[in-house]
Formats: sequence, C-alpha cells, structure tokens
Amino acid sequence: MKEIIGSSILILGYGAEGQSVHRWLKKFYPRLKIGIADKKRDKNYLDAIKNYDTIVRSPGIPADSPALLKASIAGKQLTSATNIFFSVCPGKIIAVTGTKGKSTTASLIQTILSTAYPDVRLVGNIGNPALNYLDGADKNTLFVIELSSYQLEDIRYSPFVAVILDIVPEHLDRYRNFETYVAAKSQIVRFQSTSDYVIFNQSHKIPAGIASQSSARKIHFSLDTPLPMSNIPLLGQGNLENCLAAVTATKIFLVPASAIRQAIKNFRPLPHRLEKIGRHRGIIFYNDSIATIPQATIHALNALGENVATLIAGGFDRGLDYSELGKFLVNRKGLKNLILFPDTGDKIWRAILAAAEKQKHPLYLMKFPVSSMKQAVNIAFAKTGKGKICLLSPAAASYNSFKNFEVRGDEFKKQVFTAPLLSNPSPRR
Repeated sequence: MKEIIGSSILILGYGAEGQSVHRWLKKFYPRLKIGIADKKRDKNYLDAIKNYDTIVRSPGIPADSPALLKASIAGKQLTSATNIFFSVCPGKIIAVTGTKGKSTTASLIQTILSTAYPDVRLVGNIGNPALNYLDGADKNTLFVIELSSYQLEDIRYSPFVAVILDIVPEHLDRYRNFETYVAAKSQIVRFQSTSDYVIFNQSHKIPAGIASQSSARKIHFSLDTPLPMSNIPLLGQGNLENCLAAVTATKIFLVPASAIRQAIKNFRPLPHRLEKIGRHRGIIFYNDSIATIPQATIHALNALGENVATLIAGGFDRGLDYSELGKFLVNRKGLKNLILFPDTGDKIWRAILAAAEKQKHPLYLMKFPVSSMKQAVNIAFAKTGKGKICLLSPAAASYNSFKNFEVRGDEFKKQVFTAPLLSNPSPRR
C-alpha cells in the first residue's frame, strides 16, 4: 500500500484516530514494527520519529510542525489516517468541509442517501474514525466523510463529491493567519478530476474561489432556492443552507425528490446544535455549545428570535475578532442578560462597550461573569423571565474550562436539570 513505506511505522498521537490506525495496521500489516508516540505518554514523544520509516500524523499535530518537516527532508514517509482511508476505500466518497455545519450536512446526506442505497456509512471528524468502518465495504458502498482543516492539511486525495460550506475565521491559534486556514480547507479539491463534483453556495466568496480551483464539475446552490422551511425540522438560515447543500449533493446520486423531502422532514437536530433542552421552571433552554465562533452565535440568536433573554457565552481565546458580535448584541432586542465565561467573555464585553459608545446607544444589558457552568445556570434561572429563552452559544472554544464542546454542552444540560433554587445575583458592569 503506497501510503506505507518501509518496515516500521510510527503512530504520532494516540487519540481516537491514532487508535483506529493501530487496530487497522495490526489487522492488515501484522509484521510491521508499530510504534506509538503521544505527548500524554512522553513529553519528548517527537524524538521517536527518527526511528521509523513511515509516520502517521494525527490531526492534533500540525502537518507543518518543525519535527515533521525535518522528517520529510530526511526521507521519511509522512501520512495520516485520512490519507490511508482514501487510498484503500473501495467505494465512492462524499466529503464535507467548511467552518460550521459540517456534521449536520454530512448527517443529512447520509440520511437521504440511505433512502435509496443499502450501504451508506457516515465517518470522519463527526466522531467515527474512517478506518473503523471499512469492514465489509465494496465498490457499492457510499462513504460520507466530514473533514476538518486539520485532516485536510496534508491530504493527497480528493473525494468524488466535495461539499464546501461557508468558511470564516476559526482555529487561529493553530494557523498563522486566516489565509493559511483557508489553504488547508482548499486541499479538499486539489486532486479532483473532471469526473468528480464540487458543491458550494455561489454567494460565499471563499467556497466559490476554492471551487474555481477544482477540475471537477461545479454545482452551486443558493439560499434563493425554494425549500419550504416548514418542511425542515431545523432552526435558522444556517441549517437551511446545510439542507440545500445536502439536497444538491444527493441529487447527483438520483435520489427521488419525494425521498429527499421525507428524509429531511424526519431528520432531527444533532446534540449541541441549537438543541432544545426543554422548559424548566418556566424557562426555555437551548444548547448550542457547537457555536465556537461569533458568527455561529449570531446565527443562533437570529434563529431563535427576540425571545432570547439570556445568553451564556465566552470561553477559550483563539484570537478571533468579536467586534461584529459586539455590534449585534448592543442592538439585540429582548436580550437582557449576558453570562460570560473567561477568557473571551471580557473580549465580548469590551466589544459591546465599544459598539455602544460608537453608536451612542444606551446599554441595557446586564453582565454576569462566571467561572463554572453551575454558576452560569443558577444565574440564568434567577434572571431569565418565565416563557423566555436561555441560550448557551459561547462564540468561543471550550478548552480553558472543558475538554471539548460536547462536554461543555453536556454539563450545561446536567446543570439545567439539577440546579437548586437560589436568590437573585447582582450584575457587574
């Protein structure tokens, strides 16, 4: 197999994807010398690279890290679980990338295709390491794979169908600048041929630019495409776009329109994505922990309307710009309480103050700094009026307080169900 050269292979990073590589290698290459190097096991884990012929990079390790660049110069074979998967996959691959909406769009595509095809597998960044799902696959198997920028950095293959959602600044703690992040996303079409397809929203400049680089057949969609929102059990314009992308992709496979409509109607939101937790003590709670960028929070607030009285936001600082969110929140009707986590909670509040001063707009928002989800939910219960919405939509990553956005969302739900009755806290300015 061309992705593996020599007699020894090092799995660099041993998370879920690294472990899937290990299982796959033991099954198909039992005679290989297999090593594992992970920073949780050894702080000098990168030193092991020199002892192996092939290095399998996990997504958490940048493809342009000095240790890997040095290994490449030394003649080592550098690859990844994604490259291995593409190289051995017997069926057709539909890949989805973008900044937000990847999981929902990929899940929609898998759901729709499953109405017409017997073997459709959802894999990739959604939490299903692709190598785990190859057993029993053949040329008729369809794989829908969600691809992050981390997985695309060094990819040497392109999918039969590439779906490119909107791309906005994120992961700026990983990339030198936004342009480098976009370049990683662009890799999805780099190796496409004229028999492939690329799907994109023509109104989004960056996806349209990436699509123009592809040799594939180009199919664009628009938010002006008729698709009655009453048939979509998902909230917001962002989810309308996800549905349009999925519909456009599945039409390539000649799925009947009636089956597409029924599949979308029966689809249910994924956890942590504008997930309605329910009504508790008269307050309606929504979990949108997946919102790790300001634009996602703006989309969430627009989707839920002016009944949102309390917003829980803030988290790990990845160098994002919060000025647009500040302008939006200053003018947001119905919003009264901002419950803010460090570190970006302060940045969000400063952006609000700057917007209010520039617009000469009176500020009615109350600020509540918090350090725990328990504290945040207690304040939400005390300050959110009956019949109003409390929304967790952080506009930031979770890593300074939680392992990931799923853990953050689960903790939010847990605290909503278990919070005791407390007295009213005082806001801080």
